[in-house]
Amino acid sequence: MPPLLCLGAALALKPAFLTAQQLEPRAYSVAPVGVNAFLVTFTTMAGDINFDPTYPVEDVSATINNAAIGYFRSIDFFGRSGSIAVVAPYTVGSIQGLVLGEFVKVSRSGLSDAGVRLAVNLYGGPAMTWKEFARYEQKWVVGASFVAVAPTGQYDPARLVNIGANRWSFKPEIGVTRTLGRWTLEWIFGAWLFTPNNDFQGSRQTQQPIGSGQMHVVYTFRPGLWAAFNANFYAGGRTSVDGVARFDLQRNSRVGATVSIPLGRHHSLKAAYSAGAYTTIGADFQAITLGYQYIWGEGF
Repeated sequence: MPPLLCLGAALALKPAFLTAQQLEPRAYSVAPVGVNAFLVTFTTMAGDINFDPTYPVEDVSATINNAAIGYFRSIDFFGRSGSIAVVAPYTVGSIQGLVLGEFVKVSRSGLSDAGVRLAVNLYGGPAMTWKEFARYEQKWVVGASFVAVAPTGQYDPARLVNIGANRWSFKPEIGVTRTLGRWTLEWIFGAWLFTPNNDFQGSRQTQQPIGSGQMHVVYTFRPGLWAAFNANFYAGGRTSVDGVARFDLQRNSRVGATVSIPLGRHHSLKAAYSAGAYTTIGADFQAITLGYQYIWGEGF
């Protein structure tokens, strides 16, 4: 197999690596109905990538920069507090390594796969007006969400390396939150499910689900100003090409921290850092995220 083809076949797995790495504190926070937010985020990731050991690749590393815009709105979901959010990302990245002893580097830029998330708090989070929310004291909250990622990203079957995954991805999830004064504990459990990529270099690629669990410890200094410690673990995701299974089962964990800083009534900034704690197959990246949020609606 030519060196570029080896590296291209390996890189085509990159979207699955990055999808499961998310660390999302306060994903099930309760908000009054009618809150809107416009979000802009920038994430830079760099580090090593561990592949299926049958690939003749060594010392593979990557740098991936991702910019995204999004919109969030809190809603009344049949009497429960809920939210809907959409995000559209753009990615610039490069990967390099030794293939059969030969140095190879590939760079790409373009639109990534867009996603939408619907969430609802099933217990402890009724739909509230601003006046009702002002009297609300959060204790236990149990929520559920569903994420759908569409194959809108740049994908060309004639190219070996692509940004888009050329398939749908779905994530059902359950979150449990317990607030104790200024402290909030969060546990989140979900699984990524994937449809086949029917044009994977002329073949059909399938991937098994990736189960994931997250834990967050959040301290709120005052409304809008908070910091969190984050950790996750995810496993699964073994792939097959035309029915032939690969040796790429993932068992990985990440840790990180997040801080949110309000800038007046309508604006806030968020910064996050995470790193791989344990990696078998996948991206052992360090990641830095910076985000800006503009909030409006009744009460602002």
